[in-house]
Amino acid sequence: MKHAVKVRIYPTPEQVESLSKAFGCARWFWNNSLAETNQLYKETGKGLSRQGMNDRLLALKKEFEWLAEPYSQVLQSVSLNLSRAFINFFEGRAKFPNFKSKHGKQSIQYPQNVKITDEGLKLPKLGIIPAKIHRTFDGKLKTVTVSLTPSGKYFASLLFDDEQPEVEKSIDGKAVGIDLGLTHFVITSDGSKFDNPRTLKSILATSNASNGSYRANRKAQIVVKKRVV
Repeated sequence: MKHAVKVRIYPTPEQVESLSKAFGCARWFWNNSLAETNQLYKETGKGLSRQGMNDRLLALKKEFEWLAEPYSQVLQSVSLNLSRAFINFFEGRAKFPNFKSKHGKQSIQYPQNVKITDEGLKLPKLGIIPAKIHRTFDGKLKTVTVSLTPSGKYFASLLFDDEQPEVEKSIDGKAVGIDLGLTHFVITSDGSKFDNPRTLKSILATSNASNGSYRANRKAQIVVKKRVV
């Protein structure tokens, strides 16, 4: 069974700078992948899969060299989380994925190669970040999500797996795979088919419009600041 623990971390000035770059790269890749998925769906009726997003990374890193600065699996986790966000939307558990802003909460995820030490958390490319960890935890450390709040505080959410069986919610429950297609938006591995949600096109239009409005507002703010100066 999996359980999460949230701890406060205290990165050094050098680590703060590296985390800032990683937050920016992850946010940019999320927004870029979301925009590409929206556009691809409009043109073909099919969005990008998790693997499709990851396949774009090599070319993007060549075009934008700064994308190669953070730990590589941080960006791969963005693909995983965005694909999960779409699945949650189509299964009615969440709203349509939004574009991310640098003014809100920032977060990145490390899926492996993280260690808990006596001094804190050891993260790839960052070294040991001082942390307040006062006890031991049961289970294997699976992922670590590092976040920055708008107030400037840093936290790490540690996900552990004690390898105990999950509590069964239903004796009739079963897992199915899904495929996003042209004729039907979702086709599950058991043969069930679901047509495109009627609201999807309007949501995509709203999502893109919101992103455009946000960029326009930022440009307007920059122009005003320049005039004031």
